[in-house]
Amino acid sequence: MTAFDELMAFQRETEALAQIAGRLGWDQETMMPRGAADQRGEEMSAIEGVLHARRTDPRVAEWLATAEPQDDEDRAQLRQIRRAHQRATKIPAELAQKLARVTSTAQGIWAEARAADRVEDFLPTLAEVIALKREEAAALAAGGNLYDALMDDYEPGATAETIGAMFDRMRPRLVRLRAAVLEAAPPPKLDHHFGENAQLRFARDLAATFGYDFTRGRLDLAVHPFSSGSGNDVRITTRVVEKDPFNCFYSTIHEVGHACYELGIDQDYLLTPLGNGVSMGVHESQSRIYENQLGRSPAFTGWMFRQMLDRFGDFGVAGPEDFARIVNRVQPGFIRTEADEVHYNLHVMMRFDLERALIRGDLQVRDLEAAWNDRFLADFGVAVDRPSNGMLQDVHWSCGLFGYFPTYTLGNVYAGCLHHTLREAITDLDDHLSRGDLAPATGWLREHVQRHGGLYLPRDTITRACGFTPSEGPLLDYLDAKFGALYGL
Repeated sequence: MTAFDELMAFQRETEALAQIAGRLGWDQETMMPRGAADQRGEEMSAIEGVLHARRTDPRVAEWLATAEPQDDEDRAQLRQIRRAHQRATKIPAELAQKLARVTSTAQGIWAEARAADRVEDFLPTLAEVIALKREEAAALAAGGNLYDALMDDYEPGATAETIGAMFDRMRPRLVRLRAAVLEAAPPPKLDHHFGENAQLRFARDLAATFGYDFTRGRLDLAVHPFSSGSGNDVRITTRVVEKDPFNCFYSTIHEVGHACYELGIDQDYLLTPLGNGVSMGVHESQSRIYENQLGRSPAFTGWMFRQMLDRFGDFGVAGPEDFARIVNRVQPGFIRTEADEVHYNLHVMMRFDLERALIRGDLQVRDLEAAWNDRFLADFGVAVDRPSNGMLQDVHWSCGLFGYFPTYTLGNVYAGCLHHTLREAITDLDDHLSRGDLAPATGWLREHVQRHGGLYLPRDTITRACGFTPSEGPLLDYLDAKFGALYGL
């Protein structure tokens, strides 16, 4: 075997073990009994110790030094392995294991604090997570920007400076659009009971409509919807609110976008570094374009309206036009995952600023709730009524996912670019969507984005698909056109 062959065989086992760790995380959020939380923390710590040892194994550096790539795919494999190795060798094994243990148990503590609306029950654990993440960031940054070091784990090449500048360009147009929409006549409100079992049946059908392969996945319930896994085992979750079926339906479509990205990657990359989505920004582009540009388009909501009439009977909506406006209702709300397209990125911008301040040490954990509530009132004009609608709503900080939030808006930006190109490529797209036919759109995304996995760098993946360098312009133009038409602006 050549050095390259030996390295890839070793890496295949590492990737398989990482998938097992991911499955433990999925189980913790869906099936695990509550009393197992502490034991699961030890299990996660143990497997992280094994993974860290493999990622820092001295043989990896030796193989990397002597491996001879034969083509662009080989070079991309080596690029990904080298990056992971360099990051892992900067982090002490004890710190990696402690982070895995603490963040595993922190998720359970967060969930209970959220359910009880007791911030004080979560703050000590959050302070411990942040201290560990700052320690990790310092090891990675080697004197550089701590937040950039954390963000690089989710979006290689992005920096807080470039993301912040993009946010500054986006905010004025978003605020202007919001003001114009909120001055217009609001759509009617949905007032009907939608049973859990019926919602879940339709959610499964929606997942299949968007191309989710249930022979390689499953749909379960979780507090915070997510997608987990890669290759041929990619699982999704949703949640049900019986007075708000769109919570379930669009959470499902969103997670299907993530899952279809992983399922659509070239099978030749299975259990290799190229066999995963290249970044969270590109990942989010898939979930957001599935959910919004496709799933909330008036063409598709017309089909969805007819489906809901068949399944739920008359639920008090006059017709498909009103239904489209209800689905796309713009209103200030507390919950990021339920936010409309106009408000969504403002939620992300707030979190971006708060977590940068936490990592810098400018904001103390004890002051986070007040800082959140003050910023939310300033940005959205609504006072937070309880912690589960405020700083306890997102699971991310309990998981230690600092630097993750900005990739949500970056994903929206990428989705805007992809949607612009998709409509140029498929000129009769609305005809297909109006029949519930997603195959042309999802097929285009699979061919131009998903199948490549980690072959290209994140921005290069979008640039190659679109034929131009991604920017926020197409997203903002899409939002202005869509909501202008829906609200008669």
